[in-house]
Parts: sequence; structure tokens; C-alpha cells
Amino acid sequence: MYWPNGHSLQNGKFTIETVLGQGGFGITYKALHRGFNAPVVIKTPNAFLRHDPDYAKYVQRFIREAQILAQLERDPNPHIVRVKDLFEESDSHCLVMEFIEGKNLYTLVQEQGPLSEATALELICPVAQALAQVHRAGIVHRDATPVNIMLRGNRQPVLIDFGIAGNVVPSVTSSKIFGNKAFAPYEQLIKGDRSPTVDIYTLAASLYYAVTKQLPRDCFSRKVDREELVPPKDLASVSDAINDAIMAGMALNKTQRPQSMEEWLKLLEPPKPTPLYRPKTTSFSFDIVTVNSKGQEINRRPGQAECIIEDLGNGVTLEMVLIPGGTFIMGAPSGEAGSSNAERPQHRVTIKPFLMGKYPVTQAQWRQVASFPKLQRDLNPDPSRFKGLNLPVEKVSWYDVIEWCARLSKRIGKPYRLPSEAEWEYAARAGTTSPFHVGDTLTTDLANYDGNYTYSSGPKGAYREQTTPVGQFQHANAFGLYDIHGNVWEWCADPWHDSYNHDSYNGAPSDGRVWDVGNDNRYQNPIEYLVKFLESKDDRVLRGGSWDDLPESCRCAFRDWVGPDILNLNYGFRVACAPPDS
Repeated sequence: MYWPNGHSLQNGKFTIETVLGQGGFGITYKALHRGFNAPVVIKTPNAFLRHDPDYAKYVQRFIREAQILAQLERDPNPHIVRVKDLFEESDSHCLVMEFIEGKNLYTLVQEQGPLSEATALELICPVAQALAQVHRAGIVHRDATPVNIMLRGNRQPVLIDFGIAGNVVPSVTSSKIFGNKAFAPYEQLIKGDRSPTVDIYTLAASLYYAVTKQLPRDCFSRKVDREELVPPKDLASVSDAINDAIMAGMALNKTQRPQSMEEWLKLLEPPKPTPLYRPKTTSFSFDIVTVNSKGQEINRRPGQAECIIEDLGNGVTLEMVLIPGGTFIMGAPSGEAGSSNAERPQHRVTIKPFLMGKYPVTQAQWRQVASFPKLQRDLNPDPSRFKGLNLPVEKVSWYDVIEWCARLSKRIGKPYRLPSEAEWEYAARAGTTSPFHVGDTLTTDLANYDGNYTYSSGPKGAYREQTTPVGQFQHANAFGLYDIHGNVWEWCADPWHDSYNHDSYNGAPSDGRVWDVGNDNRYQNPIEYLVKFLESKDDRVLRGGSWDDLPESCRCAFRDWVGPDILNLNYGFRVACAPPDS
């Protein structure tokens, strides 16, 4: 039975608004729930199947799988579409599910182009974890394609349109499956296979599409015509580990794929960065938090990174996190709230591996290095307004910081320095493309800024009126860096330019160097840099916002500037270090 627009169900409880889709077994409608005045999705078997002698078997499977999905509501997963009701109407069994507002992954990639590896994993991994839960309940989705991965608020992935009872109809060709054959494995299309390895193939193909914006070679061409599947790393900037995980998940022979979603997820875990130096290294674990535009936590996942620990003396250490190299889009899109032309044009930048301070430099670290022999400039060992050894140092000028880095470099024998502006933004984003590494807004539970002001639909919060101890907010970005947003502004090495397309300098560098006239990479040698630029009057770049700033100033792309000799209780820094052979 086909229901036209405006048709009422359950004595007026639901009103059909439109058909969303139709496959070999079911038809899906968007309907209005009159009681809540809210849209829902209703799925029901196709009426033409009533003439099939096995129709009763299909309906029984439909009901059984719908009941299993409903049982998942006892422990709901935010990445699985919610089941609201199951009822019978005129001999048709109907499954009611939530309607997800937003675009799907396919549309996102079509509009924005290939996603960065980190962003794609942020969207695919939660779906894989949700499918692992579904598999344990005895259901296989069988159509986990980009079209069926909705993005609630454009950030939270939600898997919709379970292929309930699909492909149990041998006499009917499923238009849904064949329409998505680029994402379907051979055994599913030919034999209607319902094992978890089907979802592994389909989701691996979805990840392939997300990072390349290209449909993978379909299984028929691979099986029958012996055409090769082009590795994603040949089409986009993809790490070897993720490339191999995609290829393993898309193996033609199901026995050669990971045999469980949990097994495939392990292949997606980021490899430990290769240490840049031989000093003792240690791995550390942390939580990576994502929030929606209202500041509500929608995802929390574990992260791990490597760092080296420098002994500065007197029990004071400096933790430096290993930042992997990669390519990212620097700057803000024109539609990002609070952005300006100073953050544009967006441009692609490739960053080499480097080390970055796990936290802003503390007062204890500042004091210890300030005690090292003077090179060109005296340093106040206790400059900060807000006192505390584990508070970030502030009221230090750009000149002061260059001297501090040069003293540390001479003592340790490694090129410690300020990060370039491109390095800072790359490290802050850690693979994300949202305004903040935590998502589309910021809350004072996540960072120290003036909580009297809000960003996007985020809530108001605390205004602490001073700095907070580094690491107080017990989550990091995906690279393992803390306190990126707020607390203190962080000096960068670069002089200020009004935009990334300054005619006098022929545009910002695409390789992550400091954007300075004829710098010849001298910023890699802090002592030479100190001598050359100690008397420079150029305004210098500040990044990250502070405890006294609006949240929009704490965005990853936000840029500010001030004279290099200015002291302010908002200004601190985070140290960087390049590999010895750079």
C-alpha cells in the first residue's frame, strides 16, 4: 500500500508528508507526529510484496529486527537513529524512528571536498562503534553508506535507515543496494549475505569516499573485470595506516577482512608518532571531547600521544608533544561567525613534524630558564600578575620570549623557539575544521575565557577573572595539547600581516615557515634569530585568546597582533622545537 501526502495514520496521530526513499523491501516516509508537532520517519514493507509466498516470513523478520532495535533504547547510542514506536495499520507493520535534521556525509563531502583524515575519522569511528553494538544485538545494517550517515548539527554522525529484512527477497532486485553498489561487497549483492563483514566493507568504502571524494571501484568491476581498487593514498593525503585499514576493510574476499567491527576499529587507531629525538619519551593518554553548537557533549573518545620530557633543573621539567606532519586548510571560511578577512583567504599548508609544548609555559619553567646565563637581554624571573608556579607565565613581551627560547636552546642544545603562526593553527586544530577543536562552540567547562559572552548557541558560563593552572581542563585536542583555547594569548614568531594575501610578501608560505622577509629559516636557530630581530619593531602575532576575552577570540583561526615590546597580563606563550635535521 502506498500512502499519499496528507494521509493519516493511527487515527490522526501521524500525517504522511512525503516519501523519503524506497528499496526492495521497504518504503520510508517523512510524517508529522501530531501530538508533538514534530517530524518522524515511518518505515513499512512495500505493498507489492504481499503477493510473494514468503511475505509472512519477511514481515516476521521486519518485526523481530524492529523489536531488537527498540531494545537498544535501554542503552541508547547517540550515533544510532532512535526507534520511537512499532504499530500495525491496515495490515501494514510500521516502524517509527526519529527524523534527523541536517545533511548527510555524502552531501558534506560534495560541498566541502575531501575531508581531512582526522575529520573523516571523527565521523566514521563513532558509526563503527555504534555498529559494533548493533552487531552484538544480532543485527547487520547492510547499507552504512555516506547517504545514511546523517550529521546532526553538521557534527554528530547518526546512522539511519537500517536495511531491516532487506535482501531476504530472492525474487526482487533491491534498487537501494544496487544504487549504492560502489559501497556494497560482492557477497551481499550476489547472495544477500547478512554477516558483520558486510558492514565493515560498506563503512570502509564510506571512509574511502570521505577522504577522496571519489566513489571506490565497485565490487563487480573488481571481481568480474579484474579492475584494481585504487588505494586512497593515491588520491588524497592519507596516512599509510588509514590507507591500509580502508583496503583491508574493502577486501573482495570476506575472509580476508577484519572479522568484527572492533577488529577493524583497531586498525583505525592513530599510529604512535615516530620520536624526533632520542631523549626519553613517554606516551600519555587523554580524553578528546566534542560538543554541539549548544555546548552539549556529543562525543568523548580516548587519545594517546608521545612526548619527550626535558629536565630544566631544580625539579622543573618541560613536556614537549610530538606533532605529526600533515596538510591542513589554514584560516576561516567566510561563513564562520566572528571571523574577518584577516583570517582569509583560506589556503592549504603542509607542516613538517615538530615538537610543541603540552601546555603554555608555566611560571616555574620561566623562572628556571630565566636563571640561565644572559645572552642579549635581561629577563624578569617573576613577571606575572597572577602568582602560581603552575599558572602560565604572563606579562612577557615577544622580545622576552625570544631571549628565553635562545637561553633554553643554548643550555639544552636543541632549537627551541616560538612556533610559526601556521604551526600554531595546525597544532591547535589537530585535524578538525570547526571553529574550536572541541566543535562548533566553546564552554567555560572546557576553557578559561569570559563566560559572560557566548559563541553560536553555546551557554553563558564562568568569568574567572584570572588565569587557571595549565591542564586544569582535563581534556586535550587530538594531538594531546592542553589549554589551546583561552587562558593566555600565545606569541607566535611571525610579524603581522593584514591577511594571508599580502601583496608585499606574495602571500603566506605554504610550507609552515615563519612569514618574514628573507628569514631563510633563521627562526629555526633561536640564537641567530635573537640577534637579528631583537630590535625589530614589527607587530607580532598572538593566537588562542585569553581568560579575559570573548569566546570568538579563542577560535583556532583567530589572529591578533601587538608590538613586540608590550607587556600584558593576558600574554604568554607555548614553545616549539623543530627536528635537528630541519
